[in-house]
Amino acid sequence: MKAITRAIRPEQLREITLAALIVVVVLFFSSQIQGYFSGRTFNRVTASVAIIAVVAVGQTLVVLTRNIDLSVGSIVGFSAYFVGTQLANDNTLSPAFAIALAIGLGALMGAINGALVAYGRVPAIIVTLGTLAIYRTILVDMSGAKTVVVDALPQWLKDLPRTNLIQIGELDIRLMFGLAVFVVLVFQLVLVYLRFGRRLYAIGSNPEAARNAGLPTQRIVFSAFVLCGALAGLAGFMFLARFGTITVVAGQGMELQSVAAVVVGGVNIFGGSGSMIGAFLGATLIDLLEQSLIRWLRVSEFWRDALLGLLILLAVASDAVILNRLRRIWAQDGVSVQGKPVE
Repeated sequence: MKAITRAIRPEQLREITLAALIVVVVLFFSSQIQGYFSGRTFNRVTASVAIIAVVAVGQTLVVLTRNIDLSVGSIVGFSAYFVGTQLANDNTLSPAFAIALAIGLGALMGAINGALVAYGRVPAIIVTLGTLAIYRTILVDMSGAKTVVVDALPQWLKDLPRTNLIQIGELDIRLMFGLAVFVVLVFQLVLVYLRFGRRLYAIGSNPEAARNAGLPTQRIVFSAFVLCGALAGLAGFMFLARFGTITVVAGQGMELQSVAAVVVGGVNIFGGSGSMIGAFLGATLIDLLEQSLIRWLRVSEFWRDALLGLLILLAVASDAVILNRLRRIWAQDGVSVQGKPVE
């Protein structure tokens, strides 16, 4: 038993279980849906996962500090619509400018959330529930009931969703999916190797102890919200590229999807533990289930949201019961759950 606890931490066990569940889901639906093993299924799932995975990375940064950001869906929608409007009005704008604009806009919205939470000491759920409605209302008012249509967008943006990094038979590894994987890996390395990542864990594990240890908790929490907003802005650009036609309801419900991906991926909703790899696997499992159920049972969008709610409840319950018990076993064997000390 000691050999196992030294080799695998509780959080890694959740990730291994998620990977196994993804395999089981694929095998099950392949026996129920004709032509399930196809490049089309793979491309559809990866295109959808790419956007929610980027949002989930930002959400993970916030949740690790014992907070939550419910405004990410509105930030995605606002960024997608605003950048889409600028590109529709001027097709000569460069891709770098459009991406920077989306990220900067998202970072600004995230900074508003972070300032209110970190320095205003208002609970994150109250702040982001309010800004969810405020950002969406500003978008509705700004749009004037107009829609961004794909025909008005520049050709490079229309071609972006179909741009391949690698093609293996019928499987197309799209550029946007590659970007999402890159974001996940970069921020996983941040959590593991950088001081900022270890401080996120410390604040989430025990905020009072982190303050007493002299950590700049307000600045770190503020930075987490800014990064979450910036990544939601990037996801907004990806949303615009994928769908082209953008209305005022763009990104609606993405806050629930991102929270579901995070908690299903093993990130503790009470902070202090979790990983980007787990959040990415959680996003993959959720999207795989959604896409498969729609094809198999013709599940409506309302039942899809119910499925997300059920997955959140199961994930939180399993984290509270099973993983907490495993952590006690690991602790009795003298194994550090988080691994590295905080500086």
